[in-house]
Amino acid sequence: MGPLRSVVLAGGGTGGHVYPLLAFADCLRRHDPGVRITCLGTPRGMENDLIPPQGYDLRQIPAYQLPRSVNMNLVRTPGRMWTAARAAGKVIDEVRAEVVVGFGGYVSVPAYLAAWRRELPMVIHEVNVPPGVANRLGMKFTKNVAVGFPNQPSQAESLRDATVVGVPLRRAITGLDRYALRNAARAHFGLRPDLPVLFVSGGSSGARSINLAVSGAAKELARNGVQVLHVMGARNEPVPIPTDLPVPYVTLPYLSEMELGYAAADLMLARGGAMTVAEVAAIGLPTIYVPYPHSNQEQRRNALPVVEAGGGLLVDDAELTPDWLERTVIPLIRDPQRLYTMGAAAASYGRRDGDEALRSFVLAAVAR
Repeated sequence: MGPLRSVVLAGGGTGGHVYPLLAFADCLRRHDPGVRITCLGTPRGMENDLIPPQGYDLRQIPAYQLPRSVNMNLVRTPGRMWTAARAAGKVIDEVRAEVVVGFGGYVSVPAYLAAWRRELPMVIHEVNVPPGVANRLGMKFTKNVAVGFPNQPSQAESLRDATVVGVPLRRAITGLDRYALRNAARAHFGLRPDLPVLFVSGGSSGARSINLAVSGAAKELARNGVQVLHVMGARNEPVPIPTDLPVPYVTLPYLSEMELGYAAADLMLARGGAMTVAEVAAIGLPTIYVPYPHSNQEQRRNALPVVEAGGGLLVDDAELTPDWLERTVIPLIRDPQRLYTMGAAAASYGRRDGDEALRSFVLAAVAR
């Protein structure tokens, strides 16, 4: 078949849905600058802050929170669901879309329903186990399901027949040479070039338990020559950091250019969100994962295969204390050979071609 002329991408609410959507949109445009890309979002999702600045058309449609169980009554009953699907359908018809690609989030459901009613090809991309409610519903209507990680088909029955394509990542990540950029990245943050750096981030919202543990270990880390680059999270109250440290401890509320943090780091301390796992594995950054405890444990499932491959460590949120960090981080970050081995193991699990692989999958689905 020829090149795609018009594609509708649906995904919103959180960065875990929006960032892979944007990376995939960039991939489509690299291959064909003339392709029409239309993104669906909701009035309140992160997509409003992230998608328009990248130059993509964002259309807002109503979307509603779904109950946790997925069955056909869910789509037969609520009139508002069909109202949202009609709004999505109007966009699909207007742009003459040839395929709908969904990345999850409530906005995906109206897009899936509208595509189904039009017998339009649809593709679902899922990065979590178990799959999110929106994508589970979409799987009722299509067999074109792609996943981000090789462990997913064996961990969820609903993903048994899914195709592993990887996670679409920004070119700033997939093209990153950490070692080549290291000194420049450290200079950017005011860090010394000659001492190891622990990069700490609890995600876009931050993680107070991580912030408290690291700040509590700040003096001992600094005494052992460990610099810290600490992204606190925009929604968190700042945690006080000792001011008389002998080496830099840099705090930021938020970091949009995560690639600079990765380049500056020798070791990372992070949650286990799917995008974080995909990015640090792709670039081979050794990471200590502290999965979010108040959930269905999907972050633990995200991180565990990387850890089992030798690319990181896993610690429960309740066990993350200043003492644990001092005992674990200091000997690890001062052992370059161990860090190199862990980084290589992470890179062997991760992949940098998720955007290209998903594009090939979508083209095959449309051709069918």
